[in-house]
Amino acid sequence: MLKNNKMRHQFNKEVMSGNIVEMMVAPDALAAKIAEAEGAQAIFSAGYATSASALAMPDRGIADFGLSLERCRQIINAVNVPVFADADTGYGDLDNIKRTVESYEAIGAAGMFIEDQVWPKRCGHMDGKKVEPTEVLEAKLRAAKSARKHDDFLIMSRTDARAVYGLDDAIARSKRYRAAGADLIFIEAPQSVAELEKIHEAFPDTPLMANMIEDGKTPLTKKEDLQELGFNIVVHPNTLTYTQAYAEKTLLETLKRDGSTKAYKDRMITFPKFNEFVGLDRVNARDAEYSPEKMARTYMS
Repeated sequence: MLKNNKMRHQFNKEVMSGNIVEMMVAPDALAAKIAEAEGAQAIFSAGYATSASALAMPDRGIADFGLSLERCRQIINAVNVPVFADADTGYGDLDNIKRTVESYEAIGAAGMFIEDQVWPKRCGHMDGKKVEPTEVLEAKLRAAKSARKHDDFLIMSRTDARAVYGLDDAIARSKRYRAAGADLIFIEAPQSVAELEKIHEAFPDTPLMANMIEDGKTPLTKKEDLQELGFNIVVHPNTLTYTQAYAEKTLLETLKRDGSTKAYKDRMITFPKFNEFVGLDRVNARDAEYSPEKMARTYMS
């Protein structure tokens, strides 16, 4: 529990510092470990990546609570940076919201967001979304806030109303969500830099998150520019998933064409380096430390 509390406090401190926190969405534990090694400040365990990596299916509400929680737990156990969680709509009524908060806290998440889409939800940059009446998420946020045991466990509201009713409605909803207990605000899929500016103007003193999806509805904007626009968190939700898919596809094309992976080897990590990265030496050392032979010598001495 010491690690979990430390990560929650670290994330809270970084988000509230005034500097922008960059989060990478990791489709799995290995991707999370690589992101940490390359300097990621925090990891996000999110629905689009989980649906793709675990089920090879789209983000259409198919990845359920159990799958999402387990994938987040695997990622948390693999890294020593804060991990934030996508909790979709909270997976049910207010009793389920309580269970969701308690479960994500128990595995060590730094926080989570819940959204106002109608279930089954869709990726925030897909068309055809529907949103609940504002009071539905207001009640869920109040229940979430009362269920959490750690003040450092941050709860974010997400609204997808921009695509359905326009930006003004999304802002109005988010103001109500903030009043209902949201620590952080996320308005999904603004469609211009001007809209990003308008969001900050509406929430000058509230931590805000921006979502940078390649080929999405929001213009790709540099971390430094988003900080100047007043955002506290930037997340890259699909970058690693798309890169994995592209690398695997091009590798298999090479193998099919050449009958060998030799021409692709310069784009692979080596066998020794990979074993070192995933900690084979530590596992081998532990085996040696507790080998039957060594334990027998210990007991005999």
